[in-house]
Amino acid sequence: MRVYRTPDECFAGLTDWPFAPRYTEIAGGLRVHYVDEGAADAQPVLMLHGEPTWSYLYRHMIGPAVRAGFRAVAPDLIGFGRSDKPLDRSAYSYAQQVAWMRAWIETLDLRNMILVCQDWGSLIGLRLVAEMPERFAGVALSNGGLPEGQAAPRAFAIWRAFSRYSPLFPIGRIVKAGTKRPLSAEEIAAYDAPFPTRASKVAARIYPSFVPLGDNVAVPDQKRAWAALERFDKPFLCCFSDGDPITRGGDALFLGRVPGTAGMPHRTLKGGHFIQEDDPAGFVSAIEAVAAAGRGASAG
Repeated sequence: MRVYRTPDECFAGLTDWPFAPRYTEIAGGLRVHYVDEGAADAQPVLMLHGEPTWSYLYRHMIGPAVRAGFRAVAPDLIGFGRSDKPLDRSAYSYAQQVAWMRAWIETLDLRNMILVCQDWGSLIGLRLVAEMPERFAGVALSNGGLPEGQAAPRAFAIWRAFSRYSPLFPIGRIVKAGTKRPLSAEEIAAYDAPFPTRASKVAARIYPSFVPLGDNVAVPDQKRAWAALERFDKPFLCCFSDGDPITRGGDALFLGRVPGTAGMPHRTLKGGHFIQEDDPAGFVSAIEAVAAAGRGASAG
């Protein structure tokens, strides 16, 4: 397998990024980068980014989560950030990314996790919850979902076509377009940092085509995952934003259908698609609510 590893110098001097890189190798020799902050025995919060971002997306949440008593663990998906990037399109699939992240979780032996997810972090993370529910204590879901063959929203169809056909794919500017607050030039550059070559963007370009909307090979896997989530009774909190044209209203697909949503203090966050940039404090508050509900259930 041909693999690209972004040079370390690309990540030098990133704004608001004081976190030491950590690496774990999984089966097949691929190296996964992750941030791991907080006490080793604290409850892990698994922060899964989406596409075309990387763990930098959570930089304003990692510190507050640690100060709230959690262990913040934020990996880069294979193909993104400081993780290895296979260069052949055929190396990637939805199922493969789930398998890569499962292997990484098992290697670190993470347990009692609260999943914090958005965008592709939700598509991958919720599949992981369905496959290994015993390792998860709860979920805080924003601006994401687990589609199972629905028609593509118009905004997403436009994005999918752009990612496939546009000769230019300016990742930092793409992220900027998905936020309500203006990103600085330094922040835009930080989102560009993992992808210094055209070839290194292969995963970022291909993942929109994997979203199981319409007739898609992943739909049977999604239906099996939903069957598992329909039995998931641990705290599951929806905190979608008020300004995302792609996922607005997506919480309705989970409320009631996932048992763990019952009685939870669901809320609306303020911002666009990349809510970690627009309302990090609100997202951290959602994590705390999931943890509190879990403690209440244990006490009961």
